[in-house]
Formats: sequence, C-alpha cells, structure tokens
Amino acid sequence: MKTSLLKRCAAMAAVAACIMPATATEPGGGKVFNAVVAADGSGDFTSVQQAIDAAPTGSTSPWLIFVKAGSYKETVNIPHEKPFIHLIGQDKENTVIHSALNVGGKPKPGTPAKDTAYWACSVHNPASPVYKAGGSVVTVEANDFYTTGISYVNDFGVESHSGPQALAMKSRGDRAGFLDCKFRSFQDTWMTTQNDAYRHYVKDCFIEGAVDYFYGGGDALLENCTLYNVRRGSVIVAPCHDKAKWGYVFRNCTIDGNAEAARDAKTALGRPWHNSPRAVYIHTTMRIPIAPRGWSDMGAIPALFAEYDSRDANGNPIDLSQRKSTYKGRGDNPPTGSCPNTVSKAEADRMVYENIIPGTDGWNPRAMMQRLPAPKDVRAEGGSLTWQPVSGAIGYVVLAGGNVVAITAEPRLSSAPAAVCGELRVRAVNCYGTLGE
Repeated sequence: MKTSLLKRCAAMAAVAACIMPATATEPGGGKVFNAVVAADGSGDFTSVQQAIDAAPTGSTSPWLIFVKAGSYKETVNIPHEKPFIHLIGQDKENTVIHSALNVGGKPKPGTPAKDTAYWACSVHNPASPVYKAGGSVVTVEANDFYTTGISYVNDFGVESHSGPQALAMKSRGDRAGFLDCKFRSFQDTWMTTQNDAYRHYVKDCFIEGAVDYFYGGGDALLENCTLYNVRRGSVIVAPCHDKAKWGYVFRNCTIDGNAEAARDAKTALGRPWHNSPRAVYIHTTMRIPIAPRGWSDMGAIPALFAEYDSRDANGNPIDLSQRKSTYKGRGDNPPTGSCPNTVSKAEADRMVYENIIPGTDGWNPRAMMQRLPAPKDVRAEGGSLTWQPVSGAIGYVVLAGGNVVAITAEPRLSSAPAAVCGELRVRAVNCYGTLGE
C-alpha cells in the first residue's frame, strides 16, 4: 500500500515529455524568488555573496534567495543589518558553498613542514587567498536567517582531517532555522550564537567533524539530525552556556561515524567549554560506540550534561551507569563540581519544540519548513506544461534531471525558444522559499 502510494505521488509531479519550457530564470526567479544565484550564469548572480550584497537592509519579511545546484567557492557574510535572509538551495548534495580556511597563527621558526601545511590557507597569512577573511566559510550576524538544501563545507577541515579551527558555519543571530543541510569540517565545524537568549532550530541536518564540532551558546533544538564523527576520540559538542534555559537539546538524532571513529569506544558526547553549559541527548541512536564515561573535562562545570533513552544501532538500550557526572575546573587547585548525567522521562518530555522554540515572540520555524505536496495532473500537451495549482504555493520550480529549467509563479509553462526533452519534475514553493515534494 505504501509503495503504490509513493509511486502514485511521484507520478503526479513528473512527466516524461519533450516540450518548450521557459528555460531562462527570470530576474527575481520569475517573481517567485527575490534573487537567483547560478554558477553557470543563468540567474541574477553567480555568487551567493553578490546576492547577499544586493539584498535590502532592515527587512521585516523573508527575502528569498534561490541557489541553483553548483559549486560556490567563496566565503559568505550576512551582516547584522540584513535580517530575514532565506537561503534556499536546489538540494544539499549538489548545492555547495565551500572554501578552505582556518584561523591558525604563523608557525614558529623550526616547526616541521608537516605541521605548517595549514598556514597556506590561514586567514592570518598575507600570502593566503583567504587573508583577512572571516573565521568561517559562512558567517550569519543577522537575525531571522533560514536555510535549506545547501551543504556548507570547510575544505581545509574535510581534506586535511586536522586542526586548527576551521568553521563551516558561524550563526550568531536569533531565530535561526536550518532544514536538510550539511555542515562539514574537522575542528569547530559550527559555532552557534553566544547570546543565550537566542534560538536555533535545526531539522534533518548532517553535521560532520571531530573536535568540538558543534559549539557555542544559545538555546538550540536539533531534531532528526546526524552527528558524523571522522576520527577516534571525537568530541561532539563544546558548549559555553551561561544563562541559557535549555542549552543544546538533541531529539531523535543519530550519532554515526567513519571506520576510524567506530574502531573503539573513544568518542565523547561533549565537554564543557566555559561557564555552566547544558547539553541533553534524548532518544538518540548511537551507531558507533561511545566512551562509557560519555563526557570529558574541559575546565568548566556543566549545569547539565545528560541523556535519556540512548539506544545502540539495533535499538537496544545503552548502559548509562558509567556516565561521567563529576567535572574538574581550571587552575592550580581546580575546583570540582557535578551535574546529572541522565534526565527522567518527565524532564525529557518538557524539552520539546513547544517549550524551547516559540519564546515570547511566537517564532515558528516548522511552518517555514513545511513542504507543500507534489502538484497533481502534470501534463505536457501542445508544447506546453500544465498542472493543478497547489494551495499555499507562491510559485513552482521545474526541473529536468538535475537542472532547473524554469521558475514560474503560474501553474503552467508556455512555449519558449529552447526545447528540453526527458522527465520533468515540478516542485511547489511555499512563502518561505522551501521546495515542496
């Protein structure tokens, strides 16, 4: 029943045809997106930063930027004065914003050459192509940022599998939403805001790294995400919460890794960077072995480093009896302190979207992330393409294979000069820019 339903839904949104669709993406995405970025020159801009630079300041509603599949080798900065940027990728496997950079300082004389390779792409090296760039491939200073369908990659971290710090994403604003994206590096892949009153909501994302690769502050809820470790002894989080109410909450996430990370039980769930950090894993599937102690020291005393209902790859409960609960501080005579290493079902049931995310302003990123259904009755007749309108759609993206051949505000395409043959697919776009089924 389920299989036939899926096949029927797919058939509704696709048709094999040879038609004459509008292949040019009109400025502003055919009145659907405010701007279109395309590396091949078929959009309004060829780089993401160009589109950000052209976006208005002080927006109070979403500014939709569609990024076609392609390789965008650049660093991107979204300044504080440009809120409500919605960065929508065609799909995360083929839409990649990347650069090779790190923040390592100048090597000392006599340092072995193998230990100085990082210097070639350090932001502090005057001879580096990223000299004086920000410390992250993408930096978001603004509030109300939303992104989906994009991979954010620090090439230095991914290729070298070594430090120093090499961020792929730094998200410093409030009300930041992330859906179906990838974040890849090695050390310090993603730094969240250090304002503990700010919120992040992360859904269906893939986060890769080895050293403190999700770190910072703020209240962040991650649901259905994969945390992918790429070496023995990886450390997943390193929070620095001071006054956060919830801190980092992972619900229904998966901890996975490569063969090196899975080789023995050395991976740590996290360590306390500064202040009184909080991190909780709820209903987590641990596909690689985690260190029996779970957590490690870093100099601060956490307010809460805990788990509830952790399971192995086969769905069996994991023994949490050896989990660490006592931590050592910094200094010559370091203080010690303790925190709970588990939470009860009642406590876990409170750590949910409805309590963490809306705040006092009613922020609702799940509404942004809701995918509209596939268009029905897609038909190719007389050199044109038509389909039934989708309720709530502001427009449609038409694809042939992996290529966007048209973006239209209407549920139809008329004849145009260039022909496209093959299977065409239509995806509705909601008012926040998210592509539908």
